[in-house]
Order: sequence, then C-alpha cells, then structure tokens
Amino acid sequence: MQLTGDLFPQTTKILTVAELTRNIRGLLETKFGAVWVQGEISNYKLHPSGHQYFTLKDSRAQIACVIFRNTMVPLPRKHSGLADGAQVQVYGSVSVFEVRGQYQINVQILQTHGLGLLQAKFEALKRKLEAEGLFDPARKKALPKFPKRIGIVTSPSGAAIRDMLNVLQRRAPRLEILINPVRVQGSGAAAEIAVAIRELSEPNPNWPPVDLIVIARGGGSIEDLWEFNEEIVARAIASSSVPIVSAIGHEIDFTIADFVADLRAPTPSAAAELIVPDIVDLIRRIDELAGSLLKCLRNFLAHENTRLRFLSERTLARELLKRLRDAQQQIDLTRETLDRHLVHKIDNCRIVLTDLHRRFVSLPSRLYENAQQRFRRVEGILRVLGPEATLRRGYSITTDESGKVIKSVRAVRSKMKIRTRVSDGEFGSAVSGG
Repeated sequence: MQLTGDLFPQTTKILTVAELTRNIRGLLETKFGAVWVQGEISNYKLHPSGHQYFTLKDSRAQIACVIFRNTMVPLPRKHSGLADGAQVQVYGSVSVFEVRGQYQINVQILQTHGLGLLQAKFEALKRKLEAEGLFDPARKKALPKFPKRIGIVTSPSGAAIRDMLNVLQRRAPRLEILINPVRVQGSGAAAEIAVAIRELSEPNPNWPPVDLIVIARGGGSIEDLWEFNEEIVARAIASSSVPIVSAIGHEIDFTIADFVADLRAPTPSAAAELIVPDIVDLIRRIDELAGSLLKCLRNFLAHENTRLRFLSERTLARELLKRLRDAQQQIDLTRETLDRHLVHKIDNCRIVLTDLHRRFVSLPSRLYENAQQRFRRVEGILRVLGPEATLRRGYSITTDESGKVIKSVRAVRSKMKIRTRVSDGEFGSAVSGG
C-alpha cells in the first residue's frame, strides 16, 4: 500500500529505532545535563557486576536510576540509604539506555533526603579521593625541621597572612617567605589556588625553590571555604613534590585540602608555630647542650688525667723494679766472681803452705814451731776468707741438677729441681714459678 498526499510528504527521512533513540538521548543529555532529583527508592538491586539499579519515584511519576560501580565508592546499605522506601536525593546526568529505549539517571552522588547539596558533594569527593589513596598516611611527606624558605598560598589582604607573618617574624626572623597571592573565595578561586601550588612546587626561574608550602585562609562558612573542597585543589596538593601544610579556617573546619595535605594545622597562626622552631627556645636549648657538653668534656679530661697519672705511676714502678732486678743480677754475678777468685787464691795458698811445711820439717824445732804459728795464722785467715766462712755468714750457693751454679733467675724454669748449699749442709727443692 502506498500513501501519498500532504500528510506524508515523500521527502521525509525515515529513521531507524536506534537512530531515533540516539537522537532522543542527545537531546536529553544536552537539555538537562546533570540534575538533582528527589524521590523514593523502589526495586533496588545490586547486580553481580557491581552496578546498582533502582527506581526513583514520587506519587505521580518514576524514573530509572543506575549507579555504576566505578562512579561511587560502595557503602554498606545501612549507611548509604540504598533501600526500598528510602527518601533520597540523587545527583547525576539524564541519559537513555538505548537497548530498552528507557531514559534514566546515571547517579554520581546520593544522599539521604535533608542533607545539603554542598555536604553531599563534599562526602562524595572525600570517598572518591580516599579510595584512590590520596589520604594515605604513607603517602604524606615529612616536613623539614629547619626550613630556610617557605611559600604561602593565600590572599595578600586577609587576616590569615598578617597573623602568620607576626608569628613567623617572632619565631624565625631570618626565614625567607614567598607569598603567591590568590583569591581564596568565589568562583574560579580553586583554579588559582591549584596554579599557585604548582608554581611553588615546581622549579621556577623567577625565585629559588622553597622547602615548604602553606595554604592559608581564615575562618568562614562551608560556602566561604568551598574552593578548598574542589578536586582540582586536592590533586594539585597530592602531586606537589614539596611538603604542604593546610591552614584553612578555624579548628572545627575541615576541607578536602586538609585530608590530602601532609600536615593539617587548626589555624594559620598554629601553622606558623608548627612549621618553624622558636628561635628563643633554640638558643636556650643550644645553651643547655653547650653546658652539658662542657661538663662532659671536663669530666672526660679529669678521667683521662687520672688514668694518665695511674699509668705513669705504673710505668715508673715497672722501671724501678726492672732496675732493682738488674742490680740483683749484677750483685750475684759479682759475688760469684769474688768466690771464684777466693777459691783460686786459697788453693794457691795451700800449695805454698804445703811446700813451706815440707821445708820446715827439716828445720830446727824452734824454727818449726815459728813456722807452725805462721801457718796457723794464715790458716785462720783462710778460714775467715774462704767459702765455708761465707756460707756461715748466711750466704748460700744454688746449683742445678748437673751441679752448675745458678747465676740468674733467667736460668730457672718452672718445676726445675735445684740444690742449695748452706753452712751446715745442703738440700734439694723444686721451682714453683718461672
């Protein structure tokens, strides 16, 4: 059957189902983009693939929703609000599932009904970055203990920079400070903050490298501090090669930048106190250490002097003992030489006396008697000067097993058998030490 006429012009293009569905999808995505929608969950299903499907409805209409597994960090259902009958708010893009010709919302943020939009975005980005490991303590860099040059990213006209400069001037007057001015509030401020961080963390021909970067801003509402919750700022902090300290708002204020930074300070003034040591405390500590070092040095010198004196006394004692032993050996040697000469002299005298006795036998008796008297006198002298008389005076003669006279302690060894001659006899013994 062929239809003609104005109702069905022949110039009209005939679309396939896929083409029409694709055109509808393009119109929806272009027209609506990302939207917030509020309603009640029904038909919730967690697919084995990890995707989550449910229907969002109210009393008059319903729309399909899907949460792809890589879009949101999965939470336990009792904390996420994903249950049939729950009133929720979802944020996502309107699209079309072409296979079924069904339009749906690809959910990016989900929150229980009643939470604010900014808080929901905050929690969603926090979960995302935490899953990527940007908050991991192992990733954080250690701060330098004594920084020489720091960079500050802040508004040059705010109270935060004035407070920080006052504290830094008092605690570290020689510290070099480089301020990279940015807007800290309002649309587009997050991009300025991210650029300023990169400028300070990367080599720049206009200024020397800094040891530390501080991101500072005074207190305010969540809207005032929101630029520090933007993903672009968080990733700039994470990619910095220089340690970063966040000092944003008051102690009760937390931003995404605080979680990514290497250190979070409760206030800008507190950051100034945390990043540099107090010069007064350093001087006092140096004085204490110098005093302790001087005391230790004095104690060391006193101990070494005592040790040196002790060693000197021991050296002197060893020298005196050595000289005494040398003298004793010399005396023993001299005594042996003297004894040897005396024995030789006595032997000679005996020979002479024997010869005289033979000669005097033939003399007349008077001459013989005179000779005998002279002989007795000489014999008496010999008794006084001979070895036997020396032994009677308390001296002794010690020999080894072969009968050789021992003249020095060096000739004696441990357990050696020796014999000692005294005035009334001799006895044997063994040496107990070398």
